[in-house]
Amino acid sequence: MRVMGIDPGLTRCGVGVVDGRPGAPGTMVAVGVVRTDPEAPLADRLLALDDGLRSYLEEHRPEAVAVERVFSQHNVASVIGTAQASGIAILSGARLGLPTATYTPSEVKSAVCGNGTADKRQVTAMVTRILRLKEAPKPADAADALAIAICHLWRGGVKARIAAAVNKESSR
Repeated sequence: MRVMGIDPGLTRCGVGVVDGRPGAPGTMVAVGVVRTDPEAPLADRLLALDDGLRSYLEEHRPEAVAVERVFSQHNVASVIGTAQASGIAILSGARLGLPTATYTPSEVKSAVCGNGTADKRQVTAMVTRILRLKEAPKPADAADALAIAICHLWRGGVKARIAAAVNKESSR
């Protein structure tokens, strides 16, 4: 299964595409950051983010999109921008009819590190190990996007198969 993970942000939006299956090391297909100009009008920034994500989707053709769920932060302005970017990220997958899931930061950390309170350094180290990369992906937004994709491969794929099996049984 190919998953595009997205770490939403209005200035820097991490994107990572991973091939894999539950419980097995994955393969990194692509990683990067979609950047927008903080001085540009909000509508232009959201459009640039949508264009950048669409470009990744068209080039790498994932089967699913996983987005980090916005959580409460102390900086309300930052949360609003992240929420707007998250909406664009979810819409980008939905526009193509792709299954789209969201995961909290602690769900991602728990899936990748086995500890929901792991720090960014630990997440990056585990992503590097899981994907058997020669060096850690940078910046942190990109590493986080790969972690989100891995989380979906390992958790979301299993959840989707269970839901499909339950639906199949209930339709009998």
